[in-house]
Amino acid sequence: MRLVALLLLVGTAHAVTLRYWVQPCTKPDAGCHTGDPDLAQWALEAWQAATAGKLSFERSATAAKAHIRLYWANGNQGLYGEARPIEVDGVRGAEVYILPPAETPGDPLLRETVVYLTCLHETGHALGLRHTAAFADIMYNFQFGGDIPEYFGRYRRLLSARDDIRKHAGMSVDDRKRITELFP
Repeated sequence: MRLVALLLLVGTAHAVTLRYWVQPCTKPDAGCHTGDPDLAQWALEAWQAATAGKLSFERSATAAKAHIRLYWANGNQGLYGEARPIEVDGVRGAEVYILPPAETPGDPLLRETVVYLTCLHETGHALGLRHTAAFADIMYNFQFGGDIPEYFGRYRRLLSARDDIRKHAGMSVDDRKRITELFP
């Protein structure tokens, strides 16, 4: 059974609350920055906003109690971004792995863009969304090809400062439609 179906069984008729945990950025070999956990939280907030409150997130003090657990991966783990299913208190959840990209000299907001959009994409999987073939979607699958620099570049051009990430969800109209179908 999909994550969403199980959550709807345990949630109220009005909203579903999921616990989340984001690994602090304390491992230099992971390539994360101290502000990367904020980007992960902003991605979850974007999904919450897209459902107009039908889905909410609550921070968990420990990974063990979180439905969504986000970890910073390193290149040695062979991960770039991945969501793996888990079960927490009888409810399906996901461990999300994010490989922060290398530094982007001259444009630190490009690095922030890649981390944020990867968190948004992978937490979308954790919520039950699947890949799409539409280049405009955050759930777009690069196996369909496409201009990868432009994919991130179009979002990056919306930003003047890091805090602008919170103002621009990075989702298409279809992404929003699909998440609201999962959390009606």
